[in-house]
Amino acid sequence: MTQPQGVFSKRFWLKSLKRLLLTLLLCFVLFWILDKFFPLPIDDFERRSFAQLVVDAEGRPLRAFPDSQGVWRYPVTLEEVSPLYLEALINYEDRYFYQHPGVNPVALLRASAQAVYHGEIVSGGSTLTMQVARILEPHEKSISGKLQQMFRALQLEWYYSKDEILTYYLNYAPFGGTIEGVEAASFTYLGKSSKDLTASEAAMLAVLPQAPSWNRPDLYPERAKAQRNKLLDRLADFNVWPVELIDEIKQEDVWAQYNTQPVLAPLLSRELVNRYPDRRLIKTAIDRNLQTELELSVFDYIRGKEKGLSAAVIVMDNASSMPLAYIGSADFANPDRAGYVDMTKATRSPGSTLKPFIYGMALDKGLIHSESLLFDVPQSFEGYKPKNFSENFNGAVSVSQSLARSLNMPAVQVLNELYAEYFYIQLTNAGLKLSLPESATPSLSLALGGGGANLHQLVGAFSALGNKGLATELRLDPDQPQKKLPLLSQEASWVVQNILSQIPLNNHLSHRYFQPTKQIAYKTGTSYGSRDAWVLASNKKVTIGVWVGMPDGSFSLNNTGRTTAVPLLERILKIMPSDWLAPIERPATVTMADICWPLGTLASLQSEENCHKKRSAYLIDETAPATFSDPLSSDWHNGLMKVQLDAATGKRVNNQCFDGSVHIKEVALWPKSLEPWIAKPFRSESLLPEYAENCQNSVGSSKPRIAGLDPESIIYAEPQKQTLPEVQLWAEGITGEAYWFLNGRLLPPTLEAKHRIALKNLSRGDYEVIVVDETGAFSELDFRVEQ
Repeated sequence: MTQPQGVFSKRFWLKSLKRLLLTLLLCFVLFWILDKFFPLPIDDFERRSFAQLVVDAEGRPLRAFPDSQGVWRYPVTLEEVSPLYLEALINYEDRYFYQHPGVNPVALLRASAQAVYHGEIVSGGSTLTMQVARILEPHEKSISGKLQQMFRALQLEWYYSKDEILTYYLNYAPFGGTIEGVEAASFTYLGKSSKDLTASEAAMLAVLPQAPSWNRPDLYPERAKAQRNKLLDRLADFNVWPVELIDEIKQEDVWAQYNTQPVLAPLLSRELVNRYPDRRLIKTAIDRNLQTELELSVFDYIRGKEKGLSAAVIVMDNASSMPLAYIGSADFANPDRAGYVDMTKATRSPGSTLKPFIYGMALDKGLIHSESLLFDVPQSFEGYKPKNFSENFNGAVSVSQSLARSLNMPAVQVLNELYAEYFYIQLTNAGLKLSLPESATPSLSLALGGGGANLHQLVGAFSALGNKGLATELRLDPDQPQKKLPLLSQEASWVVQNILSQIPLNNHLSHRYFQPTKQIAYKTGTSYGSRDAWVLASNKKVTIGVWVGMPDGSFSLNNTGRTTAVPLLERILKIMPSDWLAPIERPATVTMADICWPLGTLASLQSEENCHKKRSAYLIDETAPATFSDPLSSDWHNGLMKVQLDAATGKRVNNQCFDGSVHIKEVALWPKSLEPWIAKPFRSESLLPEYAENCQNSVGSSKPRIAGLDPESIIYAEPQKQTLPEVQLWAEGITGEAYWFLNGRLLPPTLEAKHRIALKNLSRGDYEVIVVDETGAFSELDFRVEQ
């Protein structure tokens, strides 16, 4: 019996299968040949460089730099895009994306039939892969162009995975204007990363590439809303999103803005882009909210200052050594203030900002404790004769007073004991290499700003006070290695920061009534000629650096750390969270004990007679170093002077006038340099026993004398004249240079006669004149002026 022939016969199916296989083989061979002759130009994508984007700690843009064609395109991976966007995109554009080979024949046939029936294009037949092919190789709308697009889609599917193809779409799809890719679109229109898109935002962006210019949400929000709702209807039909969510989204209006150029931390961004020209996405630790508020605050503060003045601020996180806020100039867009110049990198004189490290290193070397007696008096250090900023002298001061009041003379005195070379090397090893004039060596002028540093270096060094003595180098991005460099011990850093944290920010408030609500250690600095005003501050959480001055280095009127930099620091502290400003715990090896002046050692080791002034001091390892030796008195060593007393009378004697029985008494004396500034009961003439009568002639006296006016005189204006007389004084018995003081204020020297002084324009009141010579010998004179 013969097998029936027909359409359902086995032979028919075998022949059809053979024809299909042959057709597929021929198609594959044709595809293989065409692929060899017309390779996929995927390199075109690689040549389309991404915009460089600098982002904050949460991945939000700070500043963007377009590619060479002016296109904004930010790199993104599949995992970095919201799943809501991917759901909306795939279900709207290409529901069977993960099933078809690049071309969906069913979709093409449906689109062709709809176009014939309606006489116009109703729906597209392009898959997401075909859209990527068109982006890669644009073509005219024609049959040949569509065939070319289909061929390229097949090539994409042959060489790349579905996720790779989808990633190309996410990065290169057009979103209107010069915006390409979903990440750039999300930042541009919505100010956020595509990973943070809401369902409504995801739907709006998913439909935008179909007609990006026509449906731009910032220009045509109603059109964008209509297209978004069209997508939502399809998602409802496919049961992709709940109906309740879709209905809720439809009630929302479309809101967007076109902002391709965010400008936050612009100078930091520029620095990072220049540093990493091949890196498309550059991450920072910038706190966006803090950066925004500080930029506005600094701009508001500086606009009321003199023309040309600028400012720079760095707020560094001590744990990471990275800036939480970075303001390179006060007004980036203002050429009159050189806003394009990053002043955080400018090398300038640091003024007095290095003084804390002088005292800290001296603490570590066992030279001082927190209340050591120092000399705020005119001094000459091998010809170097510094002055205080106020040109006043205070006489006897403690370490804590000297540092808190930023006195120059005591700082130089301590650096002289420490040695400038040692100080310079220690700073260098901790990352702060001061720039010195060519062929210059470290000198005592380092204490007063005699070197160069920038805000990066100063912030890194000053962080040691909040980081247990470890300095760091400011790093601008997470890939830069972090360095922790020893500068001070934990104990010394605590003592120094404790002193500095007690200083009121508002100098109109006294220490007695000031209760700091936000405690932070800070130190001001002012360079020569008021060119640079600094304040550095540090605690456990952050280190803050502030600079104010003229970018060109010119003189600025009344520009000091206290008057211009500290008010800006106050603004910064008000913006910061309170929990950032917690105090630092005192190390167990730092204890408090009573010490005595003038010797400086523990009160428990001294007699009451030698303890003239008792003070509470912080000691490291319970060590209380003695007061520095007085360079003006060879017989003064650590405050004790040995004197011979007649055993019978108790009168003072010496070998030249007495050969009887004597006993030795140790008398605690104040340094001779300080005698003009201390009360008379503490001067040596009051503390030393009286000489025996037969020894008085053997003791010479070289004490200077002020002539020209009798002590306790009262002087008046001349009759019928309103002006007061000029008072001429001169000093007798002076050795070397004479220093004249009027009510504690150093008077400028008279070139014509170094030992003479003319007091002019005196108003009514009491006056005290003191003259001191280079040996520390002095004379004083009191008088009164009446009108």
